[in-house]
Amino acid sequence: MTQGQTRDTTSPTGTGWLRDQVCEGIRDQIIGGTLKPGDRLVERDVAEEFGVSRIPVREAIRILMSEGFLQALSPRRIVVKELSRQDVANLFDLREALEVLAARRAAENVDEDQLRQMQRLLESARKATLAGRPERVSRANTAFHHHIVEMAGNELLAATLEPLEGRLRWLFHQIDDPTSVWEEHRRLYETIAAADPEAAAACALRHVRHYREVALRLLFDAPDTY
Repeated sequence: MTQGQTRDTTSPTGTGWLRDQVCEGIRDQIIGGTLKPGDRLVERDVAEEFGVSRIPVREAIRILMSEGFLQALSPRRIVVKELSRQDVANLFDLREALEVLAARRAAENVDEDQLRQMQRLLESARKATLAGRPERVSRANTAFHHHIVEMAGNELLAATLEPLEGRLRWLFHQIDDPTSVWEEHRRLYETIAAADPEAAAACALRHVRHYREVALRLLFDAPDTY
């Protein structure tokens, strides 16, 4: 397809697929730092970049606004949102409530196949850390937490956390200390593998609170208050 051409987006299925592709592409650019807070998105330019019409671009922008990645400063001015201190605190409040529960339930529902998958995700994160591939580290760490939620066996818990995953990847891409994260994830794995719900919950709580403190200090030079 040559520059300036657009794909056919007349069918609902085609439009939905293109919307999702544009949405994923913009989201990855924001998480990876190609698009930075305050950067403006112009529908025409985005449509040209992805080789689509403005319809899927407009729909993708609406989704990304609802996810907290973009904001409208005016009807014609859409920019990448800058996370406020309150935004970050709110994210960690939810993580603390939901991921501690997920770790507890995962330790109650230990399954050998799921534990092997946790080991594979830990190994992927370790290799990505050694290779200096922060985006792969971020994806592996997100997958690790997602897997714990799956192990918990609570569909409502999973559905509640799913919309937060993109913003959490975005946040962690800005503050991650990959080696430290890997060590904490290894300890969390060990408590779940030991089928110790209380230890798993306590480990998850320490993990979330540690990164809450790190995030607020690095991004806002501000101490945390519970």
